[in-house]
Amino acid sequence: MKPRKVTVTAAVALVLSLAAAGCGSDGGGGSSGATSGATNGATSATNGAASNGKKITVGIKFDQPGIGLKTPDGTYTGFDVDVATYIAKQLGHSPDDIVWKEAKSADRETLLQRGDVDFIAASYSITPARSEKVDFAGPYLLAHQDVLIRADDDSIKTPADLNNKKLCSVTGSTSAQNVKTKIAPNAQLQEYGGYSECLTGLENKVIDALTTDDSILAGYASQPEFKGKFKLGGFKMSNENYGIGVQKGSELKAEINTALQKMVQDGSWDAAVKKNFGPAGYQNEPAPQIGVVVS
Repeated sequence: MKPRKVTVTAAVALVLSLAAAGCGSDGGGGSSGATSGATNGATSATNGAASNGKKITVGIKFDQPGIGLKTPDGTYTGFDVDVATYIAKQLGHSPDDIVWKEAKSADRETLLQRGDVDFIAASYSITPARSEKVDFAGPYLLAHQDVLIRADDDSIKTPADLNNKKLCSVTGSTSAQNVKTKIAPNAQLQEYGGYSECLTGLENKVIDALTTDDSILAGYASQPEFKGKFKLGGFKMSNENYGIGVQKGSELKAEINTALQKMVQDGSWDAAVKKNFGPAGYQNEPAPQIGVVVS
């Protein structure tokens, strides 16, 4: 879309109206803030303008180290955070323009449909059911269901070795059930309230393996307190195509795809993978091709 030409009179009127609007709400919260963020994101994407302090609201996970984590000091870290920050920059926003909003798994479609966020980068696997409700840019990472085991445990070399082992995942997760029903029916399933509890059990030898996406497992294993204690099985028990969620029909999808392609081409994608997953020895897949979902 090409910027429209305006007359001097119209430009002056526009400046005056913007100055008057600046005396009202700062757009930092509620539905009005989300609407403002969506408009600003689309405008920046269209015009390629430098940051002008306008906010953009991005949904991420707050509790997944290496993916999306809100730290005690109020900063945000992780691969999805780095990807989202890069995208925002390509849309014309500096890091200071970003309003981070927690996007829990069960809330992601609702956040997009209501316009509470401009886009979501939150280990958000592209699926046919979700694609009926929202649109996805990407994919930007191909993850797989895997297991995390103790670094000194050589008894689990194949998925079948999980039989008769104590397998942990979080309550309500489908990952452990997939293993038990499809791969290792004799696995002893243990469901905990959170991944941190599974990690504590794994470290203390109360459980033998933790299962979820390998990217999430690598993020946990890369944390300083766990460095060198765990390893990934490398089993690739499923394909999880992480995409950037946007509202159905949003023009941001194309702009975000362009940003993702640039991130791969200029080396920023590889740098983000190494930074966030490297300490766990995560053998990541190459950057996926935009629009190609691996089944």
